[in-house]
Amino acid sequence: MAEEEEESELSDKQKVEIAKWFLLNSPPGEIQYVAKDVKLILNDDGLFNEAASEAFPLYNKSHFIVLPMSDRSGDVLVTSFGELEDNAYLDPRTAQVAIVDHVKQVCTGVRPAQDEELATAYIEEFRFSLDAEILKYVEDVYPKGVCSVYCVNGKDTEGPGSDFELAVVISAARHSPQNFCNGSWCSVWNIVFKDEQQTVEVKGKLQVAAHYFEEGNVQLDAKHECKDATLFQAPEDCALALSSIIRHHETELHI
Repeated sequence: MAEEEEESELSDKQKVEIAKWFLLNSPPGEIQYVAKDVKLILNDDGLFNEAASEAFPLYNKSHFIVLPMSDRSGDVLVTSFGELEDNAYLDPRTAQVAIVDHVKQVCTGVRPAQDEELATAYIEEFRFSLDAEILKYVEDVYPKGVCSVYCVNGKDTEGPGSDFELAVVISAARHSPQNFCNGSWCSVWNIVFKDEQQTVEVKGKLQVAAHYFEEGNVQLDAKHECKDATLFQAPEDCALALSSIIRHHETELHI
Protein backbone atom coordinates (compact mmCIF):
# COMPACT_ATOMS: atom_id res chain seq x y z
CA MET A 1 0.00 0.00 0.00
CA ALA A 2 2.81 2.38 0.90
CA GLU A 3 4.51 1.57 -2.41
CA GLU A 4 1.34 2.47 -4.36
CA GLU A 5 1.07 5.82 -2.57
CA GLU A 6 4.72 6.53 -3.29
CA GLU A 7 4.28 5.75 -6.97
CA SER A 8 1.23 8.02 -7.26
CA GLU A 9 3.00 11.02 -5.71
CA LEU A 10 3.60 13.76 -8.28
CA SER A 11 7.09 15.05 -8.79
CA ASP A 12 7.86 18.74 -8.25
CA LYS A 13 8.24 19.16 -12.02
CA GLN A 14 4.79 17.67 -12.62
CA LYS A 15 3.25 19.91 -9.97
CA VAL A 16 4.78 22.98 -11.62
CA GLU A 17 3.53 21.95 -15.07
CA ILE A 18 -0.01 21.36 -13.77
CA ALA A 19 0.04 24.70 -11.97
CA LYS A 20 1.19 26.43 -15.16
CA TRP A 21 -1.64 24.79 -17.11
CA PHE A 22 -4.26 26.17 -14.74
CA LEU A 23 -2.69 29.63 -14.77
CA LEU A 24 -2.36 29.77 -18.56
CA ASN A 25 -5.95 28.64 -19.04
CA SER A 26 -7.41 31.25 -16.70
CA PRO A 27 -10.32 33.17 -18.28
CA PRO A 28 -9.80 36.84 -19.18
CA GLY A 29 -8.96 38.95 -16.15
CA GLU A 30 -9.08 36.02 -13.73
CA ILE A 31 -5.50 34.79 -13.45
CA GLN A 32 -4.97 36.46 -10.06
CA TYR A 33 -7.98 34.59 -8.64
CA VAL A 34 -6.75 31.31 -10.11
CA ALA A 35 -3.25 32.00 -8.77
CA LYS A 36 -4.54 32.31 -5.21
CA ASP A 37 -6.19 28.90 -5.43
CA VAL A 38 -3.19 27.30 -7.12
CA LYS A 39 -0.89 28.66 -4.41
CA LEU A 40 -3.10 27.16 -1.69
CA ILE A 41 -3.24 23.78 -3.43
CA LEU A 42 0.52 23.61 -4.01
CA ASN A 43 1.28 24.73 -0.45
CA ASP A 44 4.85 25.37 -1.56
CA ASP A 45 6.00 28.94 -2.29
CA GLY A 46 9.01 27.76 -4.28
CA LEU A 47 6.96 25.65 -6.67
CA PHE A 48 4.31 28.35 -7.00
CA ASN A 49 6.87 31.05 -7.76
CA GLU A 50 8.45 28.83 -10.41
CA ALA A 51 5.10 28.18 -12.08
CA ALA A 52 4.00 31.81 -11.82
CA SER A 53 7.25 33.22 -13.20
CA GLU A 54 6.82 31.12 -16.33
CA ALA A 55 3.04 31.32 -16.77
CA PHE A 56 2.27 34.98 -16.07
CA PRO A 57 4.44 36.47 -18.87
CA LEU A 58 2.89 34.08 -21.40
CA TYR A 59 -0.64 34.80 -20.16
CA ASN A 60 -0.14 38.56 -20.12
CA LYS A 61 1.25 38.64 -23.66
CA SER A 62 -1.37 36.30 -25.10
CA HIS A 63 -4.20 38.34 -23.54
CA PHE A 64 -2.66 41.70 -24.49
CA ILE A 65 -3.18 43.05 -21.00
CA VAL A 66 -3.09 46.82 -20.59
CA LEU A 67 -1.16 48.46 -17.74
CA PRO A 68 -1.02 52.13 -16.74
CA MET A 69 2.53 53.47 -16.91
CA SER A 70 4.09 54.27 -13.58
CA ASP A 71 4.57 57.94 -14.55
CA ARG A 72 0.90 58.22 -15.56
CA SER A 73 1.83 59.23 -19.11
CA GLY A 74 -0.48 56.64 -20.64
CA ASP A 75 -1.04 52.89 -20.95
CA VAL A 76 1.22 50.19 -22.31
CA LEU A 77 0.09 47.05 -24.10
CA VAL A 78 1.93 43.94 -22.97
CA THR A 79 2.53 42.12 -26.24
CA SER A 80 5.32 40.22 -27.95
CA PHE A 81 5.34 42.87 -30.69
CA GLY A 82 6.58 45.48 -28.22
CA GLU A 83 8.79 43.18 -26.15
CA LEU A 84 12.38 44.40 -26.14
CA GLU A 85 13.86 42.24 -23.42
CA ASP A 86 12.69 40.50 -20.26
CA ASN A 87 9.99 42.65 -18.66
CA ALA A 88 10.59 45.67 -20.98
CA TYR A 89 7.88 46.73 -23.45
CA LEU A 90 7.93 49.53 -26.01
CA ASP A 91 5.06 51.97 -26.35
CA PRO A 92 5.64 53.41 -29.85
CA ARG A 93 3.13 56.24 -29.43
CA THR A 94 5.04 57.85 -26.54
CA ALA A 95 8.47 56.43 -27.49
CA GLN A 96 8.81 55.07 -23.98
CA VAL A 97 9.71 51.68 -22.56
CA ALA A 98 7.70 50.30 -19.64
CA ILE A 99 9.22 47.89 -17.13
CA VAL A 100 6.63 45.31 -16.13
CA ASP A 101 6.23 43.05 -13.11
CA HIS A 102 4.36 40.20 -14.77
CA VAL A 103 3.18 38.38 -11.66
CA LYS A 104 1.85 41.51 -9.96
CA GLN A 105 0.64 42.84 -13.35
CA VAL A 106 1.92 46.36 -12.73
CA CYS A 107 4.31 48.74 -14.47
CA THR A 108 7.21 49.42 -12.12
CA GLY A 109 9.15 51.95 -14.18
CA VAL A 110 9.41 53.90 -17.43
CA ARG A 111 12.41 54.99 -19.49
CA PRO A 112 12.80 56.81 -22.82
CA ALA A 113 13.22 54.46 -25.79
CA GLN A 114 16.68 54.41 -27.33
CA ASP A 115 17.14 55.36 -30.99
CA GLU A 116 17.92 51.79 -32.02
CA GLU A 117 14.63 50.64 -30.45
CA LEU A 118 12.57 52.97 -32.65
CA ALA A 119 11.77 52.94 -36.35
CA THR A 120 13.37 55.34 -38.84
CA ALA A 121 11.65 58.60 -39.76
CA TYR A 122 10.45 57.04 -43.05
CA ILE A 123 8.77 54.09 -41.31
CA GLU A 124 7.48 56.31 -38.51
CA GLU A 125 5.46 58.35 -41.02
CA PHE A 126 3.47 55.22 -41.91
CA ARG A 127 3.31 53.96 -38.32
CA PHE A 128 2.23 57.33 -36.90
CA SER A 129 -0.47 57.91 -39.54
CA LEU A 130 -1.92 54.44 -39.09
CA ASP A 131 -1.79 54.74 -35.31
CA ALA A 132 -3.78 57.99 -35.44
CA GLU A 133 -6.54 56.43 -37.58
CA ILE A 134 -6.73 53.23 -35.52
CA LEU A 135 -6.93 55.29 -32.34
CA LYS A 136 -9.99 57.13 -33.73
CA TYR A 137 -11.58 53.81 -34.66
CA VAL A 138 -10.95 52.20 -31.27
CA GLU A 139 -12.27 55.21 -29.38
CA ASP A 140 -15.41 55.04 -31.50
CA VAL A 141 -16.05 51.29 -31.21
CA TYR A 142 -14.43 49.87 -28.06
CA PRO A 143 -15.18 51.46 -24.68
CA LYS A 144 -11.90 51.48 -22.73
CA GLY A 145 -10.18 49.83 -25.71
CA VAL A 146 -6.45 50.30 -26.20
CA CYS A 147 -4.44 50.02 -29.41
CA SER A 148 -0.90 50.29 -30.63
CA VAL A 149 0.94 50.05 -33.94
CA TYR A 150 4.38 48.45 -34.05
CA CYS A 151 7.00 48.05 -36.75
CA VAL A 152 7.86 44.36 -36.63
CA ASN A 153 10.04 44.11 -39.74
CA GLY A 154 12.18 46.62 -41.59
CA LYS A 155 12.29 49.31 -38.91
CA ASP A 156 15.70 50.47 -40.17
CA THR A 157 14.40 51.16 -43.70
CA GLU A 158 15.47 54.69 -44.64
CA GLY A 159 13.27 55.21 -47.71
CA PRO A 160 11.39 53.65 -50.65
CA GLY A 161 12.82 50.48 -52.15
CA SER A 162 12.35 47.92 -49.37
CA ASP A 163 9.49 46.02 -47.83
CA PHE A 164 8.46 46.52 -44.21
CA GLU A 165 5.77 45.27 -41.86
CA LEU A 166 3.58 46.91 -39.26
CA ALA A 167 1.36 45.21 -36.69
CA VAL A 168 -1.82 46.71 -35.29
CA VAL A 169 -2.90 45.38 -31.89
CA ILE A 170 -6.32 46.14 -30.40
CA SER A 171 -7.25 45.07 -26.90
CA ALA A 172 -10.54 45.69 -25.10
CA ALA A 173 -11.70 44.04 -21.90
CA ARG A 174 -14.66 44.23 -19.59
CA HIS A 175 -14.16 42.64 -16.21
CA SER A 176 -17.16 42.48 -13.91
CA PRO A 177 -16.56 39.67 -11.40
CA GLN A 178 -19.20 41.14 -9.06
CA ASN A 179 -21.70 40.35 -11.83
CA PHE A 180 -20.11 36.96 -12.48
CA CYS A 181 -18.82 37.75 -15.97
CA ASN A 182 -15.60 38.76 -17.69
CA GLY A 183 -14.74 39.18 -21.35
CA SER A 184 -12.13 40.41 -23.77
CA TRP A 185 -11.56 41.32 -27.42
CA CYS A 186 -8.11 40.91 -28.96
CA SER A 187 -7.21 41.52 -32.58
CA VAL A 188 -3.88 41.54 -34.41
CA TRP A 189 -3.42 42.87 -37.91
CA ASN A 190 -0.16 42.10 -39.68
CA ILE A 191 0.35 44.55 -42.53
CA VAL A 192 3.11 43.98 -45.09
CA PHE A 193 4.07 46.89 -47.33
CA LYS A 194 5.48 45.48 -50.58
CA ASP A 195 7.46 48.15 -52.38
CA GLU A 196 8.07 46.40 -55.71
CA GLN A 197 4.44 45.32 -56.16
CA GLN A 198 3.16 48.59 -54.67
CA THR A 199 0.63 46.66 -52.62
CA VAL A 200 -0.14 46.29 -48.93
CA GLU A 201 -1.20 42.85 -47.70
CA VAL A 202 -3.33 42.56 -44.58
CA LYS A 203 -3.84 39.50 -42.36
CA GLY A 204 -6.07 39.67 -39.31
CA LYS A 205 -6.50 37.38 -36.30
CA LEU A 206 -9.46 38.16 -34.07
CA GLN A 207 -10.36 36.54 -30.77
CA VAL A 208 -13.33 36.99 -28.44
CA ALA A 209 -13.31 35.38 -24.99
CA ALA A 210 -15.98 35.46 -22.32
CA HIS A 211 -16.66 33.74 -19.01
CA TYR A 212 -20.03 33.66 -17.26
CA PHE A 213 -20.09 31.93 -13.89
CA GLU A 214 -23.29 32.74 -12.03
CA GLU A 215 -24.74 29.40 -10.91
CA GLY A 216 -22.67 27.68 -13.57
CA ASN A 217 -19.52 27.90 -15.63
CA VAL A 218 -19.86 28.88 -19.29
CA GLN A 219 -16.94 29.98 -21.44
CA LEU A 220 -16.73 31.33 -24.99
CA ASP A 221 -13.55 31.34 -27.04
CA ALA A 222 -14.20 32.40 -30.65
CA LYS A 223 -11.45 32.95 -33.21
CA HIS A 224 -11.55 34.32 -36.74
CA GLU A 225 -8.91 34.98 -39.41
CA CYS A 226 -9.17 37.09 -42.54
CA LYS A 227 -7.12 38.57 -45.38
CA ASP A 228 -7.32 41.71 -47.48
CA ALA A 229 -5.14 44.08 -49.51
CA THR A 230 -4.87 47.66 -50.70
CA LEU A 231 -2.56 49.86 -52.74
CA PHE A 232 0.78 51.16 -51.44
CA GLN A 233 0.11 54.90 -51.16
CA ALA A 234 1.26 57.90 -49.15
CA PRO A 235 1.24 57.35 -45.36
CA GLU A 236 -2.02 59.23 -44.74
CA ASP A 237 -3.83 57.51 -47.62
CA CYS A 238 -2.57 54.09 -46.54
CA ALA A 239 -3.74 54.77 -43.00
CA LEU A 240 -7.25 55.65 -44.13
CA ALA A 241 -7.51 52.58 -46.38
CA LEU A 242 -6.14 50.22 -43.74
CA SER A 243 -8.34 51.52 -40.93
CA SER A 244 -11.34 51.10 -43.23
CA ILE A 245 -10.35 47.49 -43.94
CA ILE A 246 -9.93 46.74 -40.24
CA ARG A 247 -13.23 48.38 -39.36
CA HIS A 248 -15.02 46.40 -42.08
CA HIS A 249 -13.72 42.98 -41.00
CA GLU A 250 -14.16 43.58 -37.29
CA THR A 251 -17.70 44.87 -37.78
CA GLU A 252 -18.56 41.65 -39.64
CA LEU A 253 -17.53 39.66 -36.56
CA HIS A 254 -19.41 42.02 -34.23
CA ILE A 255 -22.58 41.34 -36.16
